[in-house]
Amino acid sequence: MTKDELSAYVTLTATATLTIILLSMVGVLLAGLFNPIVDNTKIFEAVTPAFQTIVGGFIGLITGIKIGTNDDK
Repeated sequence: MTKDELSAYVTLTATATLTIILLSMVGVLLAGLFNPIVDNTKIFEAVTPAFQTIVGGFIGLITGIKIGTNDDK
């Protein structure tokens, strides 16, 4: 496996993982918003930092991989 193939594989895996996580978080958010027992303000307090951390981490990972592959050329 060449370095470019490995980079593409890691990028696609990270992107697929990010997609699954974000869809799960949106599903839980919607389930909580429409549940009359749950206080909606508490949902946003709990989900927002986790959402930002996950998205930021994956964007940093994908950017780092992209910079690393362009560094050799």
